[in-house]
Amino acid sequence: MRHETPSEENPVKPWRKLRFFPSMQPGGWSGLALISPPFAYSLLMLAAPLLLVFLLSMWTQNYLELDRTFTITNYKEAASEKLYQVLMARSVVISVIVTIVTVLLAYPIAYYIAFFGGKRKAIWLLLITIPFWTSYLIRVFLWKVILGYNGVVNGSLLGMGFIEEPLTFILYNANAVVITLAHAWAPFAILPIFVSISRIDKSLLEAARDLGDGPLRRFLRVTLPLSMPGVVAASLIVFIPTVGDYVTPRLLGGTDGLMIANMIQIQFGKANNAPLGSALAVSAMVIVASISIVFVLLNRRFLKVKG
Repeated sequence: MRHETPSEENPVKPWRKLRFFPSMQPGGWSGLALISPPFAYSLLMLAAPLLLVFLLSMWTQNYLELDRTFTITNYKEAASEKLYQVLMARSVVISVIVTIVTVLLAYPIAYYIAFFGGKRKAIWLLLITIPFWTSYLIRVFLWKVILGYNGVVNGSLLGMGFIEEPLTFILYNANAVVITLAHAWAPFAILPIFVSISRIDKSLLEAARDLGDGPLRRFLRVTLPLSMPGVVAASLIVFIPTVGDYVTPRLLGGTDGLMIANMIQIQFGKANNAPLGSALAVSAMVIVASISIVFVLLNRRFLKVKG
């Protein structure tokens, strides 16, 4: 068998090395060894449970017995039942509102820290993480005290004479859920936006100023477009988990603030219908993934930001 040697007329093509001799790549096998443990962990702890949930959604619960005959009955019920439609739509609407409110509140904070934080940026970032020093459940209960009938908000407004009786629309409804979730997820939105703004080349802003752009025009033409990757990341970080939030709607939502996660918990618990609960969970994941993909595609199309 003729051994092929490199020469000017017959060089050894790089793709042959990459294809047949991956170990010859710098760090080829070492890179594979590094990613193998987390990849295996992800398959075991994430992909396998998701597969089991999907399989469970294709079965049927007959009283105390589980019928393992494959069927899409649960998905038909999840799509046709009015209650499930309302809860799914409410979950998406609340999550969209929470995402918008959170990003609008987080952007000015991230902007200030990035441009005016100076040597105190680390202190500001530390202050942002203070809410994480306490349990999420404790924070939810604190918001229940703040928004309660005799809570801080109503007590302050009554004491200053702005209202004659306590407000009832700020607790045990969707408004309370939005307020609490926006506060809980604000740090997750501030950090990626801050990183995105910090990476903006300041010379671009100086060039825009030299060309006659005012502060607002510089922001709209330079800062905002270049910071959109952080805004997109923050939006997805907030939107995806809030759709499936269970604790906040359960404690603060009342009957008008319950979301699809609460119904999923009921199906797995009191209703003893895990297959239907799994079908609702899979349906929610599909809807969330579809909305997220559409959002990213629209961002690339209209804002011309590389994802």
